[in-house]
Amino acid sequence: MSSLLLTAPAAEPLTLAEAKSFLRVETDEDDALIAALVTAARLHVEAQTGLALMTQNWRIVLDRWPECGRIPVRPAPLRSVTAARVYDRDGHAQAVDTQGFVPDMAAMTLAFIPWAMALPTRIAAGIEIDVAVGFGDAAADVPEPLRHAIRLLAAHWYEYRGLVAADARATVPSTVAALLTPYRRLSL
Repeated sequence: MSSLLLTAPAAEPLTLAEAKSFLRVETDEDDALIAALVTAARLHVEAQTGLALMTQNWRIVLDRWPECGRIPVRPAPLRSVTAARVYDRDGHAQAVDTQGFVPDMAAMTLAFIPWAMALPTRIAAGIEIDVAVGFGDAAADVPEPLRHAIRLLAAHWYEYRGLVAADARATVPSTVAALLTPYRRLSL
């Protein structure tokens, strides 16, 4: 199973003005840099937690339907299933009714009845499921600890944006790691 980003978020969970205020920057000279650091910090937080902070569209690609009738959705949290299809050996797609999936929000999986689904005949990547994920479209939808982790990480990278020797200043601050810890999904 793999997940592919289809549509990136339309906005960041931290605006340029909020980031500049936190950094106490009053000029416009570093706006592009600060905006890039906010995006990089969001991507870091998403990678560390397995969460999509703002609404994004992803495609889950499978070779076959899992026998257990559950498909993990990564990144989480799942908002909706927008489309699904299976492919035949010639590469022709057949739509799958999205009503056949039941989102299990607690487990962040899609439940389905395996024998009720059309079978793909393509050897690999025979199933595609498009999902919308994320906490929402507004920055206020993102949990505040995750937004604060972005602030701190962007500030750290802004402070140490030049070449830095391999020491504590070049690592992710422990405060950021502590803010992310409750949001990490552990796999057993």
